Amino acid sequence: MKIWVDADACPVVIKEILFRAAERTHTQLALVANQPVHRPPSRYITSIQVAAGFDVADNEIVKRLSAGDLVITSDIPLAAEVIAKQGHALNPRGELYTTESIGARLNMRDFMDTMRASGVHTGGPAELSLSDRQAFANNLDSLLAKKDQGKVSPGKSTRGS
Repeated sequence: MKIWVDADACPVVIKEILFRAAERTHTQLALVANQPVHRPPSRYITSIQVAAGFDVADNEIVKRLSAGDLVITSDIPLAAEVIAKQGHALNPRGELYTTESIGARLNMRDFMDTMRASGVHTGGPAELSLSDRQAFANNLDSLLAKKDQGKVSPGKSTRGS
């Protein structure tokens, strides 16, 4: 398993959790962004700078993704593509997108886009909370532990398994 990070919008605190996890578990981690991204010196952590533009980083991640890889993103369409390619998608709030949940999430995203296009102010996401960070770290640790045991099924929930 390799970890791919949609790094342009990934919160710094989440990147720091990822950096520690990559070192601790000797897992390859790639930060993909259209601008330079700070990363600590590590043989496990790389960065890939792509050209500016809509979905350029997302497309690069999908192009390089292998089945079983993990993508960190809050981008719902990217998460759907990851799941379709038999990967795992985890958002910075700790929600693991699954084959069971991604369709509803895409529908809600499209609905909210329609609302915004019609002039309704929908507000932005809430600030990342301590419980969000903990949920992220817990799901990440669970996926990495299962990776080491060879028990992770792409696109499936890790809860209760």
